Amino acid sequence: MMLKVTLRNLAAHKIRLLLTAVSVILGVAFVAGTLIFTDTMDRQFDKLFATVSQDIAVDVRAKRDSGDADDGTGPVVPVPASLIGTLQEVDGVQGAFGNVTGYAALVGKDGKVMTGNGAPTLGINWVDGDFDLTEGRRPQAAGEVVLDTGTAERSGYRVGDRVRLVVKNHPTQQATVVGLMDAGHLMGASVTAFDTATAQRLLLKPGHFSDIAIRADGVDENTLRDRVAAVLPAGFEAVTGTELREEAKSDIAALLGFFRTFLLVFALISIFVGAFIIFNTFSMLVAQRTRELALLRAIGAARRQVTRAVLGEAVAVGFVGSTLGLVAGAGLAVLLRELVGIEADDGLVFGPTPVIWSYVVGIGVTVISAYFPARRAARIPPVAAMRDDVALPQRSMRIRVAVGGLLTAAGATLMALGLAGVELGGNAMIPVGTGAFAVFLGVAMLAPVISGPVVRVLGAAYPRLFGAPGRMAQRNALRNPRRTAATAAALMIGLALVTVVNVLGASMRSSVNQAVDTQLGADYLVSVQGGQAGVDATAIKAVQSVPGVEQALPVYWGQGRFDGEKGSYVAADEATLKAGTTVKLVSGTTGMGDDGMLVADDVAKSKGWKVGTVVQVRFSDQKVERLRIAGTYAKNEFLDARVLPTAVYRAHESEPPFTLVVNTARTDAATTQALQRALAAYPALEVQDRAAFKEEASSQIDGLVSFLTVLLTMSIIIAAVGVINTLALSVIERTREIGLLRAVGLSRRQLRRMIRLESIVIAVFGALLGIALGVAFGTAIQNALSDEGLNVLSIPVGTLAVYLVVAAVIGVLAALWPAWRAGRMDVLKAISTE
Repeated sequence: MMLKVTLRNLAAHKIRLLLTAVSVILGVAFVAGTLIFTDTMDRQFDKLFATVSQDIAVDVRAKRDSGDADDGTGPVVPVPASLIGTLQEVDGVQGAFGNVTGYAALVGKDGKVMTGNGAPTLGINWVDGDFDLTEGRRPQAAGEVVLDTGTAERSGYRVGDRVRLVVKNHPTQQATVVGLMDAGHLMGASVTAFDTATAQRLLLKPGHFSDIAIRADGVDENTLRDRVAAVLPAGFEAVTGTELREEAKSDIAALLGFFRTFLLVFALISIFVGAFIIFNTFSMLVAQRTRELALLRAIGAARRQVTRAVLGEAVAVGFVGSTLGLVAGAGLAVLLRELVGIEADDGLVFGPTPVIWSYVVGIGVTVISAYFPARRAARIPPVAAMRDDVALPQRSMRIRVAVGGLLTAAGATLMALGLAGVELGGNAMIPVGTGAFAVFLGVAMLAPVISGPVVRVLGAAYPRLFGAPGRMAQRNALRNPRRTAATAAALMIGLALVTVVNVLGASMRSSVNQAVDTQLGADYLVSVQGGQAGVDATAIKAVQSVPGVEQALPVYWGQGRFDGEKGSYVAADEATLKAGTTVKLVSGTTGMGDDGMLVADDVAKSKGWKVGTVVQVRFSDQKVERLRIAGTYAKNEFLDARVLPTAVYRAHESEPPFTLVVNTARTDAATTQALQRALAAYPALEVQDRAAFKEEASSQIDGLVSFLTVLLTMSIIIAAVGVINTLALSVIERTREIGLLRAVGLSRRQLRRMIRLESIVIAVFGALLGIALGVAFGTAIQNALSDEGLNVLSIPVGTLAVYLVVAAVIGVLAALWPAWRAGRMDVLKAISTE
């Protein structure tokens, strides 16, 4: 019998339950889309690594010590081409060929370097069989290149066109495009292929390769690896093709794992917001069906049966929402694939994992959210069937206030501990995330208490501005504080997170601006777009020749191991240091000599280093220097944690400067244009004064803030659906009341205005609560990160004011359908409704 009752209720209330399912659909779509997309990419990469370089049995490369493999401090020693002859004589070797890999960037028709939108920008030597030509021929001499089809399409270059290329340690190169190749298996990388001799000369070193690949002749790869290793000189190693592919796969897996986690965090936020909507909806449904449920109790239904009936409806809503969310997730996965520019020839991977998790999350969250309303339904006494009222009695809020206050205090404490560096499970973000979750729950529980005074203030002007409809709208919002709070809480969460992002973004911009004003000593910075090619000697001379330039000094960057621990550093002479930055010494002197180094004061304290301490530094050529700490300095955003002398850097590294600090007699538009003209032949180099540097940093921060805000918009959409649902159900709940209001003279226009005003005040209340929480969270995070460079708190008041206006607009839009529905009610039928 109870099953029939559940099914009939579902059939009778399709629209209101479908609205509830929307929040499930959106949350599940995010989860399913993320899992389907990453599963698809996993299969794509598995397929790629199963086919690419499958014929390579062994690879010979510079030896990598334990711990150095991928940290940038491993050796950069190229492999001599003369080794190929030795390797070809090893028993079981069918053939050996060398690969050259380096940096080569195409200059677009607009004169700017094409950076590949985050994907690698590679220069290689042409090896037959590695790539398939789609047009033209392979490069055969200096001045000839083959481009990948993706880069050619983006740049507009075709076979026969003359192009310019930026490479390391060489002037800009001129070349003719003689062919196009399919490099789709490199997943969006921009690839330029040269003939081998040119690639060695421009990208590496004449007569050398980055590695040598070996094909086997009837010998398993492990045996061949051991044979090859036996003939290798010191400093080189042989790895099997399987090991080589596994290394590449592990890097991709780590990247996909981060991407999956990143998107799932936003999916969980959306689901968390949806849980409030589901809870609110089922609470209202139970309240509206008090007499119906009491009659069921009166004719013999047990409490458990009533609870199961309500939970059965929740299961049905969760199932429908999960199914539709799974379908929407597949569409989202296609969109993600298009956004990252990766084609999957075999379509999407629709494995069991996203399906299982979609139903577990969708049904689980719905049932858990509906559990307490279901329990409340079971406690309805049979005598309630004889009462005229249809609402559940309002319970005391003492327990809610006590639990909410405790959760808020505990969450704030956990957040403070996490931001102070206390870790749980080895991760400080666990207490921060757990604390934030607890604070959200606590504030949501306290919201009914907060809503009364806030809604009175927000709606204080309603009676004067809108008369009777305004007065009733304010009172409707105050009538059931639990309902108002639950509806506003969903919007609160989304706007709180958006506010945190904006507060941190504004603080980052202000911190960068302050750092430029107080820590940067140079008038101009000349740096490389993408930071890979470096500033060569001819470019430095070109800058020095500009009238008005007083100083043009190089700054280098590198990585090494300091007393065995990986770390990065900058290399600069004392004059460069003083010209480029405003160094504040804490102890010692800036005079490093040829065997000294400077260290940031916080790093020195953490290591127990002092002025005079000798530190062993191992460079990428595996040679070790003993450097004495000459001085310590206050943290500077334009210096690394360590500063080494230029002479020491040049003794071990061959990379060119990564930037040039320039001081001029005047800093004006004429000087800027003169510097840009001097570097016209160097399209990879960018000239920035202080204002331009600030503008670029701000644009990058704005891009990140916009990206995160777009992802969080999903939770705000779910919250808007919640407002629609609440208003629609409240209209149904107040059917008789609305009929009476219409009977005593309230016009349709006034009725619709009343519902819109009620929606606006609820939405604005949620927005105010969210913005207040967001500002508090953002301020706490900024204070915790003040030692990491985020030392200026900035609250974007204008942006937050816009969010309040947007919340009011959401309230208006959310009220359109409920208000239209209320206005169409038949007055006589509404009055006769029980």
